[in-house]
Amino acid sequence: MEPPPAFPVSRLQQRDWRNGVLVRMPNWLGDAVMAFPALVQLKKIIPEHCGLFVVCPPGLVELFETMPLVDRVIGLHQAHRMWNRRDIRQINRIQAGVGLMFNNSLRDALGFRLARVPRLFGAAARGRSLLLTRSFHFPPRRDAHLNHLHHCEKYLSLIYALGAPAWRGEVPAFHIAPEKLVAVEPDVRLALDAPYLLTLAAGAAYGGSKRWPATHFNQVARGWIAQGGNVAVLGSAGERTIGTEVLSDLPTEHAFNLAGKTSFSALLALLQHAAFCVANDSGIMHLSAALGGSGLAVFGPTDPSATCPISSRWSVVFEKQPCSPCFKRECPDGDARCMTAIPASQVIQRMQRQLEDGF
Repeated sequence: MEPPPAFPVSRLQQRDWRNGVLVRMPNWLGDAVMAFPALVQLKKIIPEHCGLFVVCPPGLVELFETMPLVDRVIGLHQAHRMWNRRDIRQINRIQAGVGLMFNNSLRDALGFRLARVPRLFGAAARGRSLLLTRSFHFPPRRDAHLNHLHHCEKYLSLIYALGAPAWRGEVPAFHIAPEKLVAVEPDVRLALDAPYLLTLAAGAAYGGSKRWPATHFNQVARGWIAQGGNVAVLGSAGERTIGTEVLSDLPTEHAFNLAGKTSFSALLALLQHAAFCVANDSGIMHLSAALGGSGLAVFGPTDPSATCPISSRWSVVFEKQPCSPCFKRECPDGDARCMTAIPASQVIQRMQRQLEDGF
């Protein structure tokens, strides 16, 4: 990863923090995971009597509740809406002295101000700089080029500007309460107990252009099962049909479609249990890497230099096309050649090399 922009450092005084700092996390799982290193470094500069409070959409509350690093999680009523009175009251009652924004929302900046958070920091975006105590300018993204500034480094640059030390690769710990895994569905339990488990993230919430063909995932799964392994497809309820396509004609006793069936606690447990993960550029890819898992990611319309997994145990397959990365939700040409150019055999060979090398 390239170093982030070096913004002038302006350290806060102890009194400035009041009861702590509120961090508005990104709405997407993958972006939120890429901000984990910044949370780790932020914790190091918060005075002892202060808390680290996360503000996030309702769908990410359980994830942050598994992180001992976070003192309290405030779930907004909706991800992409103006804060309601309940949201504003919850945040105001904390009496935090600092708000830090890892998203680009003008709406959320206004919400922080309505909640009377006195100091607010974030990227200059969408005309919100007048609402921020200090705003930070980043170079614009260039389509069809590799941009070479990782999102993780962008989040870290904000923390460095407040005086945090350089990140040395630490990731936050996770604690899964045992009771969270007691009532899981039977096939989730079977997958948690299955030896030599391969997890597949064949969907991508961003859009269809990021999806490597289901038939290619099927070939990967088929080869894994032939070698004595088990396979679980992970994802949201909306990706269950994709899971069915991926596992088509595979033995049901070794192939589990868990899309839409896992809580965050169960998802964390499955990723920790898995021997390997193959994924599109997705939140599950980032989460597996953050948990220390091994895996391989298939990239096409998005930029691996900006959003690759933050782990030496992961590798990336990317066959650049003249139009990629285009960042489109659906392929404008309709052929998704940046993804179809990557055959299943190439991914299987890379997997084998990684497994032989012990990562």
